[in-house]
Amino acid sequence: MTLLSAADAARLPAIHATEGIAPGDKVVQVKFFTPWTNWTWYGIEFDPTDRAFFGLVIGQETEFGYFSLDELEAIRGPFGLRIERDIHFKPSRLGAIPGVAL
Repeated sequence: MTLLSAADAARLPAIHATEGIAPGDKVVQVKFFTPWTNWTWYGIEFDPTDRAFFGLVIGQETEFGYFSLDELEAIRGPFGLRIERDIHFKPSRLGAIPGVAL
């Protein structure tokens, strides 16, 4: 599976484009997750040149930051499992996503 489709990439605003928007009102365009742990990445902004996202990462901590599409594609878990894109995820305000505590 392609982690970032062309349609998803086209919807993502540029890096820094949502700086003036309150955290809970930022719109998450894509969601990635590990099927073998509780790590989740919510992509809010994207730089297609660097292939880098800005978004919310939920792992050992919950924090806003930058993460790389190349790194997500390179991660391998047990039995060769890979990071997956939530194909059922619909763009949503961050504050409206169940289980996300800001």
